[in-house]
Amino acid sequence: MKNATSRFKATVTSPLGTLLLAASTQGLAGVWFSNQRHRPSEGLIHSWPTDASNPVLQATAQQLSRYWEGGLNRFDLPLDLSDGTLFQQSVWSALCAIPPGQTLRYGELASQIGRPAAVRAVGTAIGRNPLSIVVPCHRVVGADGSLTGYAGGLDRKAALLRLEQGGGLFSPPSPCHPA
Repeated sequence: MKNATSRFKATVTSPLGTLLLAASTQGLAGVWFSNQRHRPSEGLIHSWPTDASNPVLQATAQQLSRYWEGGLNRFDLPLDLSDGTLFQQSVWSALCAIPPGQTLRYGELASQIGRPAAVRAVGTAIGRNPLSIVVPCHRVVGADGSLTGYAGGLDRKAALLRLEQGGGLFSPPSPCHPA
């Protein structure tokens, strides 16, 4: 993380686990699940002061709450993507254009950013997305439409897609079929 020293943090609970939020003076810089891959080191996180009164962190917490309730499908927050390379930033920006409840294949996203041969690099950039949920990397699926590669876990990816498609976060219980 290039600019990670100038951060403020807060944590919020969600139906899918605790989320760490980070903001810079430019905007929201991080949303990570507690056991998410590519999360900043604990030492770095510890160095950030907690600031639950930060306006960006407060707005993020409020919008996430509405998202979990099914009342919000697009976030309206200032984003700070400056920790990524220009390529990563282009991928992360393209993710924001995927409509809620819809999915896009990695190859389609690579083509959309003008790099059709860079499918693996697109996948790597998506995996390094520091703004889970807000920059919707969970909306990208494999070439065959299957759920693949989510740094927060495939169970969370499936739940986020169900929520956005109007089905709620968790799978309904299987109906009993008498023998």
